[in-house]
Amino acid sequence: MVSYKELVFVNSRELFKKAIEGKYAIPAFNFNNMEQMQAIIQACVETRSPVILQVSSGARKYANQTLLRYMAQGACEYAKELGCNIPIVLHLDHGNSFELCKSCVDYGFSSVMIDGSALPYEENVELAKKVVDYAHQYDVTVEGELGVLAGIEDEVSHETHSYTRPEEVEDFVKKTGVDSLAISIGTSHGAYKFRPEQCTRNAEGRLVPPPLRFDILKEVEKRIPGFPIVLHGSSSVPQQYVDIINKFGGKLEAAVGIPEEQLRKAAESAVCKINIDSDGRLAMTAAIREVFAEKPAEFDPRKYLGPARDELKKLYMHKVVNVLGSANKA
Repeated sequence: MVSYKELVFVNSRELFKKAIEGKYAIPAFNFNNMEQMQAIIQACVETRSPVILQVSSGARKYANQTLLRYMAQGACEYAKELGCNIPIVLHLDHGNSFELCKSCVDYGFSSVMIDGSALPYEENVELAKKVVDYAHQYDVTVEGELGVLAGIEDEVSHETHSYTRPEEVEDFVKKTGVDSLAISIGTSHGAYKFRPEQCTRNAEGRLVPPPLRFDILKEVEKRIPGFPIVLHGSSSVPQQYVDIINKFGGKLEAAVGIPEEQLRKAAESAVCKINIDSDGRLAMTAAIREVFAEKPAEFDPRKYLGPARDELKKLYMHKVVNVLGSANKA
């Protein structure tokens, strides 16, 4: 058993309270490797933003749970080295079992998500409460979820979505004791969030998705005022990256994300954590494809992973400053 406090992480409780009061959202960025971690910390130190380092179940399997834990611990020291001791949360994204959440708590995570959203309501409540009862013994914060997000990302896959039912949120929060709640208001996982027939086209011919259900968000806020709300599946799928990927041999037709102005609006409400993963994958892939196309003789991984890391940092700085509003909140 390792306490996250020994590893110099913080949990999300005070960060979310400040974010709601300040009308901004804290970035929750997923990482699987060193370059992603470097980009996240560099971006958040330079913008003086708190950050949530997210680790999915798939990331733990890919990179090894011990390596990821120490890499995240190294991120805290790296931030100090760069000149700003920003608050860093180490968070399990989409935990799907009590055993996985317990393992992360025991390994020094400061926050875990238990995603029982696809279960019948009472089973979701029972599972979330079990995780909360264990995690709170060690002052680890817990995120639950109501409503199902469609799409595919890592090991999370649902063909259809179901909006969060506002009439359930108060009962769920009261019975489970969760510290934050992920809701479904029209976001979805992956780069293909909407089918083309669900979208309209703007003057430039780009696909524009239907707006988020802010009416549901407003009703949720009314029923649990001041309670921290989380948005998953909130990548915007920047078309410049889609274009670069397709230009250099990719096939990402009809990839559509959430407009950034809608995310900015959400960040000014009780939404205090916004998850962004697919945008980072697109940025890195675009940079790598460009290097491979323009320098086909290159085989040094540093020469293509370095530009990918730099592009990811650029993207994340933009998100922090212009979308989430968390710059200078560390």
